Amino acid sequence: MTSEPQTMTRGSVGEESALTIWNPRDGSTVGTLESAGREQVALAVQLARTVHPEWAATAPAERAAMVRAAAGALRAGADTLAELNSRETGRPREEALAGIEAGASTLEQYAELGPLHRGHSLRGSALASDYTVTEPRGVAVLLTPWNDPVAVAAGLLGAALVTGNTVLHKPSERCPHVGQLLGELLSPCFPAGVLTTLTGGPEVGSMLTSEDGVDVFAHVGSSATGARIARAAVLTGAHVLRENGGNDPLLIDYDVDPAWAAEQAAIGAFSNTGQICTAVERIYVVDAIADEFCAALVTEARRRNESGTFAPLVDRRLRDAVHAQVQAAVSEGAEPAEGGVIPDGPGAYYPATVLLNCSDRMEIMTEETFGPVAPVVRVGSFEEGLKLAAAGKYGLAANVLTAGITHAQKAVAAFPAGTVKVNAVFGGAPGGSAQPRGESGQGFGYGPELLDEFCRVKVVHIEAPGKPIGS
Repeated sequence: MTSEPQTMTRGSVGEESALTIWNPRDGSTVGTLESAGREQVALAVQLARTVHPEWAATAPAERAAMVRAAAGALRAGADTLAELNSRETGRPREEALAGIEAGASTLEQYAELGPLHRGHSLRGSALASDYTVTEPRGVAVLLTPWNDPVAVAAGLLGAALVTGNTVLHKPSERCPHVGQLLGELLSPCFPAGVLTTLTGGPEVGSMLTSEDGVDVFAHVGSSATGARIARAAVLTGAHVLRENGGNDPLLIDYDVDPAWAAEQAAIGAFSNTGQICTAVERIYVVDAIADEFCAALVTEARRRNESGTFAPLVDRRLRDAVHAQVQAAVSEGAEPAEGGVIPDGPGAYYPATVLLNCSDRMEIMTEETFGPVAPVVRVGSFEEGLKLAAAGKYGLAANVLTAGITHAQKAVAAFPAGTVKVNAVFGGAPGGSAQPRGESGQGFGYGPELLDEFCRVKVVHIEAPGKPIGS
């Protein structure tokens, strides 16, 4: 192993702290950016509060037209943005482009949905009118992650802006150049002060969450950070929306093809080098097909490792954390059937790893890993596997592969998760807005319901006046 620095370090530029980013593929320098200071954060919040009334009063169709223009600006800058994404996070350029296109499409989706967002008529007296109206919450702080930085940010930005909120966006400190460029592309599509980007580390997020002038926090990231934000919001009264960590299970029934099941497991565990919030993080397979499944899963992992195209993790700090979980599992009896060894050479590479003979008590089965690791537990029956798979403190998503409708329905009923996927580890129809549970967060994160998260509801009751004067 070489000793090049982590992907991110903090230094100083003038009087401000700074972020220096290194490419996780080869250790080359991506660049250094200043972090926002306390005065800059306070001024940004003040500006967002100042311009909010006018932005909230802008017709929904006009706001939607600006969000649609932002989608066009995003597509126009896609090549440069994808290149930066690849250099900062190691994500393959083609995948980065796909994420940017998904972000542009999401902005267009909210541009369509925004003007259609409406209240409800209420049943009351025939001589009165009762209905509800939606109003923006005010100033929204969006704290977004590095693993799909444009697509995730675009969803929150589109929903917050089209409903009339002003926005302060803090991108992850692991991809500040991507976040800065995203802001430079999108901010000119809106009036001054409506969308402001603030780069920096966790201290900038802490400053934002301690400001009294913020009305809603939306956070996509770790459960630990999300919990701190929720606690801070108790003091400020801000509404909190969180999509946080996951430890998604995959339960494999006895009646499915083992090779197909292994392909699904590999897609779920190794896509984006395992750096997906809804990645498959723990696998339970019924004994009847376990031998064939495990052999096929090892083949899937080995094929990726021998391809020469398997991407690195975002930095060595994450790699160290992933490897520590793997080593702990091995020390407790897990068998590293493929991978599990840090490679020589530059960068933050880690192989696709298959751990057999795991137990449900190992840390790698109970905590989020966020790396390309597929730990496997063999179970004697579907019922035993379902009991284990449905346990745990997270509740983001869960997966089951089965040929039987009865077992599929049992899994849907038993999994305490916001999303349950049957016979496909990824995919789903547009608008599938889910509510995470447990330590995975709270509130709707996608779809039409996300508009509701950025709004308050007002009830209106109107009656005719009393007897007119002079009648």
